[in-house]
Amino acid sequence: MGRNIRKRRTSMTTKVVAGSAALALGGGGLVWANFYASAHESGSGQNQVKAAGAQIATIQCPDVGQKLTNVPNGARSGVSTELANLDKQITEAYARLASTRQAQANDSGFVQNAILGPLKDKRTAALDRIRINIQRAGGANPNLGQFAGCTGVPAEQPQTNDGEAGQDGGQQQDGGQQQDGGQQQDGGQQQDGGQDQGQDQGNGQQNGQGGNGPTADDFVDITQVQANAQLGVGANGLAANGRSGSRGTFTTKCGTNGNDNHNTDNVIVAPGVSNGAHHLHDYVGNQSNDAFASDQELAAAQTTCQNQGDKSSYFWPVLRLQDGSQDFDQNAAGGGTEGNVGKILQPAQAQLKFVGNKKGNVVAMPTALRIITGDAKAFVNGNANANVNWSCTGFENKVQLKDKYPICPQGSQVVRTTNFQSCWDGQNIDSANHRTHVAFVQADGTCANNFKAIPQLQVRLVYNVPAPTIENGTVVNPYAVDTFPENLHKPITDHNDFINFFSANTMNKLVKCINTGQKCQ
Repeated sequence: MGRNIRKRRTSMTTKVVAGSAALALGGGGLVWANFYASAHESGSGQNQVKAAGAQIATIQCPDVGQKLTNVPNGARSGVSTELANLDKQITEAYARLASTRQAQANDSGFVQNAILGPLKDKRTAALDRIRINIQRAGGANPNLGQFAGCTGVPAEQPQTNDGEAGQDGGQQQDGGQQQDGGQQQDGGQQQDGGQDQGQDQGNGQQNGQGGNGPTADDFVDITQVQANAQLGVGANGLAANGRSGSRGTFTTKCGTNGNDNHNTDNVIVAPGVSNGAHHLHDYVGNQSNDAFASDQELAAAQTTCQNQGDKSSYFWPVLRLQDGSQDFDQNAAGGGTEGNVGKILQPAQAQLKFVGNKKGNVVAMPTALRIITGDAKAFVNGNANANVNWSCTGFENKVQLKDKYPICPQGSQVVRTTNFQSCWDGQNIDSANHRTHVAFVQADGTCANNFKAIPQLQVRLVYNVPAPTIENGTVVNPYAVDTFPENLHKPITDHNDFINFFSANTMNKLVKCINTGQKCQ
């Protein structure tokens, strides 16, 4: 059994001076502020400020894992290891990007020559190892070389004609394929796509304790957003149940991770790889979930769920308050060393509810079914797999946000809501890209492609979060979800994971309750 970061926090987190946040990202935590301050103070300030305008805010690479939809079972372990290696390479390249701002200002070719070029070489080698794994297992030769090149996304990005954020306007550094990462905000609010990352910090101001987000542009006063709740669930994450069909519910109470069960693994996408997520997860339910857990170990594990027939694993990225305080992982991989800093906030509520399908009955989920919803890399991948709903208590039926963190009024709490995929292919508990074996229900409640309707998991997380303030274009005491560092803690990157380990009896009870219109727990 592998290790699991499971640590009780001391009674108080340690308050640190703002400057100590520079330890994040290997000493680059304040690089934006420090770089721009030096640019303005230097004798050659005008030239350096001009160079600053062309600064690359983050790195955008093709998400190879989402493109591999046909990997032989015999190759999946090796491929998963190499995909995790690709993520590690990007994380390391972003850390170098964040810690070399002065060198970039002095040399216009630095990013290409010292960061993106070497990254492409490393990715080429990893992609070749993926190809070899697939071919050895009898799979077809995949054309992966086209995915080796990565792009530097500049701090200031143009707006496209359709109003989307201009990540597809990013500078093409090495001829690698360009992805459209634009995000469309609900209710008419437009995501900046990183522009304020450069502008706010270009004034020598720090946005976020870790120096890599969030920025003031990532927040919105929810009282100023036009009602858009019908848009908040979108095509992704559409609620499956309605006033007809299977109208029952089954609620499982598994706590709020009061025992601080955390790790930076992801046994679904990176089995056998420590720190495969590069950010910290909260775990409720199954207590043996780490990168090395087998299905047999998960099935035999302890659970925090009141119903002991539910040993399923429910996990999501932690939410942190970036108020200058530290938590236990300040100097750990996936934590402070990768830009995920601040006090970990335990949910005040974690509601886990399964609902039915408005067209008809649901069938039982198979044991060990894995579902990932949302995309931890949505800021650089684009929003095709994004599934995010941010709101505040008292506003959930009015406003749902996708690419903004809400600033809630006094007495209101921050809410994260996720509606999972609820159509299953009827055969597989997972797929090569961890997505194609399940699908979202269609607007009319039906499942396409002869998929079967399964109970839909709905997760609602409520947090007591001190409201951030915006002062002179800078966010003070922001909160943010943990992310891969190159995704800059954008709210669009929120995601959620589930592995089914209900006992057969409890799953049958769940299905019966839903199909007969009962409310059970």
